Amino acid sequence: MAFHEIRFPTNLSFGSVGGPERKTEIVTLSSGFEERNTPWAHGRRRYDAGMGLRSLDDLEDLVAFFEARAGQLHGFRWKDWADYKSCAASKQPAFADQRIATGDGNTRKFQLIKAYTSGPARYERPLTKIVNGTVRAGVGGDERFFGSDYTVDNRTGVITFTDPPEPGADVTAGFEFDVPVRFDTDRIAVSVASFQAGEMPEIPVIEVRV
Repeated sequence: MAFHEIRFPTNLSFGSVGGPERKTEIVTLSSGFEERNTPWAHGRRRYDAGMGLRSLDDLEDLVAFFEARAGQLHGFRWKDWADYKSCAASKQPAFADQRIATGDGNTRKFQLIKAYTSGPARYERPLTKIVNGTVRAGVGGDERFFGSDYTVDNRTGVITFTDPPEPGADVTAGFEFDVPVRFDTDRIAVSVASFQAGEMPEIPVIEVRV
């Protein structure tokens, strides 16, 4: 699948509507009880890019971006303004934000993740599209430094340490990330008159697996 390492204009994604989607299969038994299961290990995000448009210039920029991606053909990066940091929205990423693994003395490569915790439940979301220059990492409570101690593949979300973290040491990281998406339509239908009257076109965007 073709993927363009380019971010959808952030001024257009700001104000968009969207969020995570889950797929749950529910079977109601004759007793009235339910059996619930899901074939998805991870959620999938959906957004409406049309809600962020504020002017005809914005619309022109959107059409240009849409044409350059050939509609649904090529994926791209999307900034989810409601969830794009390893930390709280009001803070800046720090090296101890997320515990991504435990060192074993041999492994040097680790996938960046973000954990979502509520009560006893914990979900770990693997992240692949990392924002360049935002990663901070640590081992065993001490910060490590980019270049000399580790490198990051911003396309896959894999961090590689120069030396493998020692056994039992917490491997931590903080960062900003994008969502890999594509347009979920091959057609944009908009009337200039209706747009000027405040009617926004629907331009669905959906997360893709990369």
